[in-house]
Amino acid sequence: MGKYFGTDGFRGEANVGLTYDHAVKIGRFLGWYYGKRLNKPCKVVIGKDTRRSSYMFEYALAAGLTASGADAYIMHVTTTPSVSYIARSDGFDCGIMISASHNPYYDNGIKLLNASGEKMDEETILKVEAYLDGEIAEIPLATRDEIGRTVDYVAGRNRYIGYLISLMTTSFKGKKVGLDCANGSAWSIAKAVFDALGATTYVINDAPNGLNINAECGSTHIEGLQKFVVEKKLDVGFAYDGDADRCLCVDEKGNVVTGDHILYIYGLYMKERGKLVNNTVVTTVMSNFGLYKALDAVGIDYAKTKVGDKYVYENMVTYGNRIGGEQSGHIIFSKYATTGDGILTSLKVMSVMLAKDKPLSVLAEPVKFYPQVLKNVRVVSKPDAQNDEDVQAAVKKVAEELGDNGRILVRESGTEPVIRVMVEAGSDEVCEKWVDYVIDVIRKKGHIVA
Repeated sequence: MGKYFGTDGFRGEANVGLTYDHAVKIGRFLGWYYGKRLNKPCKVVIGKDTRRSSYMFEYALAAGLTASGADAYIMHVTTTPSVSYIARSDGFDCGIMISASHNPYYDNGIKLLNASGEKMDEETILKVEAYLDGEIAEIPLATRDEIGRTVDYVAGRNRYIGYLISLMTTSFKGKKVGLDCANGSAWSIAKAVFDALGATTYVINDAPNGLNINAECGSTHIEGLQKFVVEKKLDVGFAYDGDADRCLCVDEKGNVVTGDHILYIYGLYMKERGKLVNNTVVTTVMSNFGLYKALDAVGIDYAKTKVGDKYVYENMVTYGNRIGGEQSGHIIFSKYATTGDGILTSLKVMSVMLAKDKPLSVLAEPVKFYPQVLKNVRVVSKPDAQNDEDVQAAVKKVAEELGDNGRILVRESGTEPVIRVMVEAGSDEVCEKWVDYVIDVIRKKGHIVA
């Protein structure tokens, strides 16, 4: 990770950690850099979520790009995976998504994608950061007919909707589906897709006002959808995050079906049809013991990566694996997408329900979760807290106490000034005890923000 860009882009509170000036400079550099490499004006596609500040950053990026001679194609409010799809399918030199994903409205982020719709390579990211820090000479301004232009490209979003619909070969007619759009990017896309496929679609949290994205809704606050599915007697519910690159599900009984469950359900479906390349599902170190036991029971192998769909995708590219993801709902189907795609994930879950003619509760039942407690602590310095000898000693003690009956994981967030402490064990009480034990040590050493 660089100074500004983490595992999922450059994030910060709008005009505090991530400012208008940052956005202009990022646009200036990318427009110049790609134009110089290609020896012609470059084309960049831009999407945004529904945060109030996303409009400011959209204009700032477009201004920077056009001032450097690039053409900026504006998709308006759309999802991260749609920008990825359009970048690779419509011949763009790179793509930009303005979103802080599941964070509150006052945060925002800038995600950079290459021409293949993949997360930008580290070498280019470091060059962007060097320009932000004034380590690269000032870039010349385009003049006269070399000044770039902005192009309304809402057609790209519509093409993405058509792409999703085209992937399904079975009608959803007769199925009652609930969608929680988190007052975010899915608001303008998800219902159109499900309606076109014949579902009876019920939608909540689809009235964004710039301030309510992720507010007590979506994949990070799924309780509302659970209640909604039960009250409306729906067959299934899907909850997205702010930029719709993740999806969690609710079964017909109101139970949450996590990303780990989805990996099992679709991984097994692929295996049964001879489609599971390498007989392997890619997970992260945050996946639950219960997933691994369920995969073992059906003879499916698994890989473990660092947390972040970036690392999951790198593994998939390196080894040719076809499905991977995170417990949080970032699921990658590498045959169809180069990033996590929440709406695509919900369609894939629907396809298994229809093909097997089974409710989601039955499909998810073999995955028996170990109790897991995860707590986030906001710290002054992530490296200092993580590397503190006393903190490391506390983590070692917990690992020894748990033995083969559980595990502890302490890691830095890639997008926030936060240390995440997670324990899996035989009971919630044991998990709570050891998570709090480690957090108390972090607090006593003065690492936690007052």
